[in-house]
Amino acid sequence: MATRISEIVFDCGEPARLVRFWAALLGGAPVDRGPDWSFVDPPEGPRLAFQRVPEGKAVKNRVHLDLDAEAGDVERAAETAVGLGARPVGPVVADPQGRFQVLQDPEGNEFCFVESPTDPAG
Repeated sequence: MATRISEIVFDCGEPARLVRFWAALLGGAPVDRGPDWSFVDPPEGPRLAFQRVPEGKAVKNRVHLDLDAEAGDVERAAETAVGLGARPVGPVVADPQGRFQVLQDPEGNEFCFVESPTDPAG
């Protein structure tokens, strides 16, 4: 049976704060359904939803988002995210398959900006 992803849900402590970070980064309007659930529908990709949970993040994510770097510029995309509240995790990594930068959102969820050697801008 084939199906599609309807949304990706992040457990978090502050849904309203986190949805605003991701909306600013990816586009779309943040929506608060209540104090425990917020979401954004980015113009490209599935809905991202944020649900309040009592426990904090304790370890590295088992799943993370890889985002195309703006115009193939990992450094510029990372700088934009940092200006919105993200934190870089280590330096930009480059290998024959491309380049990427690992970051954390304001609650510590890892994500990466990536560019591959096949990107027209790269």
